[in-house]
Amino acid sequence: MPTFKAAYLVHGDDHGRIAERRARLRAMAESASGAGGVEVLEGDAATPDAVAHALSAMTFSLGRRFVIADGVERWKEADVERVAAAMKDIPGDELTVAFFAREDARAKAPKALHAAVKATGGVIAEEGTLKPRELPRWLGERAAELEVTLDTQAARALIAHVGDRQQRLLREVEKLALEYGPGSTIGIDEVLASSASSAERRLWSLADALVAGDERTVMRALVELRAQGERLPSLQYQMVRRLREALTIAEALAAGRAPAEIRKSLRMPSFAADRLIADAGKRDVEALRRALVAMADLEVESRGGAGGGLGEDSAAVRAVLSAAR
Repeated sequence: MPTFKAAYLVHGDDHGRIAERRARLRAMAESASGAGGVEVLEGDAATPDAVAHALSAMTFSLGRRFVIADGVERWKEADVERVAAAMKDIPGDELTVAFFAREDARAKAPKALHAAVKATGGVIAEEGTLKPRELPRWLGERAAELEVTLDTQAARALIAHVGDRQQRLLREVEKLALEYGPGSTIGIDEVLASSASSAERRLWSLADALVAGDERTVMRALVELRAQGERLPSLQYQMVRRLREALTIAEALAAGRAPAEIRKSLRMPSFAADRLIADAGKRDVEALRRALVAMADLEVESRGGAGGGLGEDSAAVRAVLSAAR
């Protein structure tokens, strides 16, 4: 059975994370003491008088009792006095009070409430919205709590794929920890393999292999994508977009620009930019131009233009092989 402190204060401007922590605490409390052992005061009901009364009430219930007060960011400093007085008499082995403050620029948990929670030996936790540059480190810390290692590049890849909402990112890290197990080191490949659908992974493989000139991987990815029903126009779009990016990079490299300078101009995660720059650097500019011509010919043929009467799949195979050479 989990152990509980006499008092908790969870505050900050990440309201979603605060809601999660309240839900988790309530579930743990009901598991420990049953629904009858948990009193929830929220909204207009979460007044200082109501909380003080709940803390001072005599009950005949067995086991630990829990009082949850949600909305204390609306309290004034003077409001805390009666609650603090009631908290001084909290029997630490019988009662837990948890305060939740969903803060913004105008509403904050009173400093006096911070002091009252500290005086009981309680726990104060801040759940704040992070700046984008802080997210990779935050993800690494959350991963460490789950007994896995998430390196910085993998964290950036995860953010690039699922967005910067902390709740969503935390769910993804939890899924990674469950999938790979305690003690695992999770890198870029593991993140991409787990957070992307099979179609997305194959599409990335197809476009990247085309740029790298990897004919074998190109053919395998193309066949698998077509077999699972992916339409040729959507595949063409992704292949042409990646080839154009690679051509721009190859031309920049040929003009003497440094890879680090080129990376800054690419709108993609740094790990993906490094891989694309390396692949583009292995192909000469003319080869990439010919690859784009082959894709243009495929588009004409797929729309019914002249092309020797090949079927759509046969034309696609011929075009990607030509583009990869």
